Amino acid sequence: MLLFTFASGMRKLTKETEKCEESLFFAPLMAEQERMIEAILFATVAPITVRELGLRMPHGSDPTEALLLLRKRYEGRGVQVVKVGDGWAIRTATDLGFLMQKETMETRKLSRAAIETLAIIAYHQPVTRAEIEEIRGVSVSRGTVDQLIEMEWVRFGRRKMTPGRPITFVVTQDFLDHFGLENARDLPGIKELRSTGLLENRPLAGVMSGSEINEEYESTEGQSELFED
Repeated sequence: MLLFTFASGMRKLTKETEKCEESLFFAPLMAEQERMIEAILFATVAPITVRELGLRMPHGSDPTEALLLLRKRYEGRGVQVVKVGDGWAIRTATDLGFLMQKETMETRKLSRAAIETLAIIAYHQPVTRAEIEEIRGVSVSRGTVDQLIEMEWVRFGRRKMTPGRPITFVVTQDFLDHFGLENARDLPGIKELRSTGLLENRPLAGVMSGSEINEEYESTEGQSELFED
């Protein structure tokens, strides 16, 4: 009887081991992959890329397909699967954002100089300090740029292939995530910025409207030789 019990236990252990090893070589069903993606996105605060998702999932999984299916499944729900820059995240539906107003309110305030500098970087990126100063008409203090970098809304971009090879500034994925944007092309126009209080009701040189920024993107395509990789 003891020998039989031991043999049964060994067979059960062997089956469990084989099942575990099999999961390492065969991807789970797509429905299970969706569940995995859902679990990762719920547990991750910052947006996560498809490549990072693939590294966490079993070998042979298709995170891209699973993401698209999960995104469709969440359409019309209170939370949605959204793309933020190069990453993906689960966020509150845009039309329900007012419900989270108290929870998401932040106390940090930006000076007028910081707001204008941020707007110029967002609409003209990649842009150098000299170009920012030319657009604003006044010098940009180091503290203003440092504040935006510390908030992780602005980061250093590539060096421009012009005399002196000046460094450029671009907005970050955190900036896009904070304002619910997929990329810089989704930036609002002047009227929208003023309605949110981000700009005062006065002219700001160099800040483009939504349609103008799309034209700027199209006109600068193929000019990557101006920047150092």
